Amino acid sequence: MNRAAIAAGVVVVAVIAAFSAFFTVHQTQQVLVTQFGQPVRVINEPGLHVKIPFVQAVIAFDARLLDYEAPGEEVILSDQRRLIVDSFTRYRITDPLVFFQTAGQAEMGIRGRLSSIVSSSLRRVLASEPLLSVLSSDRARVMGEIRRQVNEEARRFGIEVVDVRIRRTDLPDENTQAILARMQSEREKVARETRAEGAEVSARIRAQAERDRTVLLAEAEGQANILRGTGEQEAIGIFAESFNRNPEFFQFWRTMQAYREVFSNGEARMVLTPDSDFFRYLRQMPAPSAPR
Repeated sequence: MNRAAIAAGVVVVAVIAAFSAFFTVHQTQQVLVTQFGQPVRVINEPGLHVKIPFVQAVIAFDARLLDYEAPGEEVILSDQRRLIVDSFTRYRITDPLVFFQTAGQAEMGIRGRLSSIVSSSLRRVLASEPLLSVLSSDRARVMGEIRRQVNEEARRFGIEVVDVRIRRTDLPDENTQAILARMQSEREKVARETRAEGAEVSARIRAQAERDRTVLLAEAEGQANILRGTGEQEAIGIFAESFNRNPEFFQFWRTMQAYREVFSNGEARMVLTPDSDFFRYLRQMPAPSAPR
């Protein structure tokens, strides 16, 4: 009976030891095996592995990209502008042994150190950059320099920093109104300059149009005078030619025209002598015959 119990106990212990001797490493993990708290080996290959039961322990670390969001902090730029910067960092554990020796087995152990590294790098790099570089396309170069400095310092903790980004930049409340006022004054200055340039161009166009108008009117007036003189010359020529063809008829026609102009309204009064040349053709008319 006692032998059966001892054998059963041995079997149970053997089964438990066998189960504790095997462990699985997932594809998203990397494992550090320790023996009595001291690191023994690092396993990066996924699959089923063996350890000494009850003596060795397994510490798993995430092999994927990890994110760390730093709290917003105020930095001073090279142009003495103050800026509140929120950043985030992406990193991965590349050396579990170094990570365990420097930061411990928990991921939270690295966050405090990473926060200090990122904060000091942000302050160092942004202190030599103006506000325009942070807010323009030059921002990629600035972030690349921050990432390089953070990665150099983070390697001693067994991690690789893949990316550091500024998520948001805000102005401190005390500087916001001053910046807005300066931006407004700059916009008003640009607007005044634009209006002045527009007024100058408008005056230039008006002056050119007035000159063109004066030239066109002068040319038109000159052309009209030329045409008028030509017409009058032709009229005088026609008049002279007509007069030379039959002077007597022409004189008669002119006199008839004068009669029509004078006697058309029936109220004209003239003081002339009966033998005036104006009534010459009237005197030559035959007297009307007496009625029978």
